Amino acid sequence: MKNLICLFFGVITVLFIYACQDKPGKNYNTTAQVDTTAVSFINNGIEGGLTEIKASGLAITNSNNQRVIGLAKMMIDDHTKAEDDLKQLASDKKVDEKDTINAVHQQMINDLSKKSGATFDKAYLQMMVTDHEGAIKLFTGATQNADPDIKNFAAKTLPIIKMHLDSANAVLTSLK
Repeated sequence: MKNLICLFFGVITVLFIYACQDKPGKNYNTTAQVDTTAVSFINNGIEGGLTEIKASGLAITNSNNQRVIGLAKMMIDDHTKAEDDLKQLASDKKVDEKDTINAVHQQMINDLSKKSGATFDKAYLQMMVTDHEGAIKLFTGATQNADPDIKNFAAKTLPIIKMHLDSANAVLTSLK
């Protein structure tokens, strides 16, 4: 009887161990809701928005040009809303968003913070133009994403980014 009980528990243990092993070709990551392209889009979008908000905060304090300050306020308002929406999208899709600015953008912010007056205005506006050109490429690509929520968010936000680029270009042109 003891041998039968030991054999029974031995078989149960082997079956339990077998059932817990990962099987090749099976994906047990039940939290992944979007592909890597969508994850990259979300994280790059959040990072870009944070950069715009920080740079625009500097513009409000370092510029004397009312057009630059007005543009900066618009950037802060629009990018804060887009960032909130992207963070909600990341949460809905179970994406661990990266809430930081990369080293390149941080260096740009640091360099910008050392400028003032017309020199600041020109550097800030050039940064806005360059960053928004990149954002247009990022968001245009995301409008082709397989996930409908990513696609819709990108399509809804793209016209605002294009308007930001047009506004930054107009203010930059007026400085020359």
